[in-house]
Amino acid sequence: MKKKRERDVEKIYSTKKFVAKLRRLADALESGNAFSIQVAGERIRVPANASISVEHERSEESEELEFQFKW
Repeated sequence: MKKKRERDVEKIYSTKKFVAKLRRLADALESGNAFSIQVAGERIRVPANASISVEHERSEESEELEFQFKW
């Protein structure tokens, strides 16, 4: 099995594109299907049984909200 290289990428989307991705994600979750998304040139497949969490971070300068999928 080929070892995957480490990666830490953040991709900014327009509101319209982000909403479309969220709708596809919600549809996949609701139907119990895997979800595929391409981020910075790499296609990622999130399995239907991935664990989902929400993370909130706050500092003096900013706040961050992340939806995380782990498998």
